Amino acid sequence: MEEVRLQKFIADCGITSRRKAEELILQGKIKVNAKVVTELGTKINPQKDVVIYNDRQIQNDNKYVYILLNKPIGYVTTVKDQFNRDSVLDLVKVKERIVPVGRLDMYTSGALILTNDGDFVYQVTHPKHEIDKTYTVTIKGKVSNEAVQKLRDGVKIEDKETYITKPAKVKILKIDEEKNQSRLEITIHEGKNRQVRKMCEAVGHKVLALHRSKIAGIDVKDLPLGKWRFLNQNEVKRILKK
Repeated sequence: MEEVRLQKFIADCGITSRRKAEELILQGKIKVNAKVVTELGTKINPQKDVVIYNDRQIQNDNKYVYILLNKPIGYVTTVKDQFNRDSVLDLVKVKERIVPVGRLDMYTSGALILTNDGDFVYQVTHPKHEIDKTYTVTIKGKVSNEAVQKLRDGVKIEDKETYITKPAKVKILKIDEEKNQSRLEITIHEGKNRQVRKMCEAVGHKVLALHRSKIAGIDVKDLPLGKWRFLNQNEVKRILKK
């Protein structure tokens, strides 16, 4: 069998994402044939070499699964949470060891993909792939056409790092003058932390509710909150743009 990079093998076994696998290697937590390996360029033969993590051999004997969840508010998108909060993994019970693809913050609902395919996680979360994510956003105040245009063109975000967001698709869905609220549909392909919230704040509007309705055009409108389904191969290919 052809040799593969160690971090790819770990990810393909569904242990974690490729990036996290690289961290495990650098931290000296992976053994190959009883020896600790810390070099990221290490290649192994999955049929001959024995890879150990947490004192257990890991093997790629999983069938890949791809799951679409309509995440409710109140669930974190982490495998392990230091505060013992409810996790999206509590909602999806399958025999495979799955991980979330990217994140939705605890107070955001909507489309989230989970899988045991580490290579898929790497490709989908890598910035160069530019996968569209569509959000329905309820904001405080009456949004102006000027603010909408700024969101479309890109706004300056002040965070740990300062950056200008890439052009976005923005549409006004509703303006409720009585409640002093506006509802927008925003489509981006970046994955910065809490990006949509920060974009709206950058044009002077606090986000009251945020829901991710689509990933790569695949929506959750027929999927009740807290429910999930398997993605089919055509949907997986659409996400990977193959």
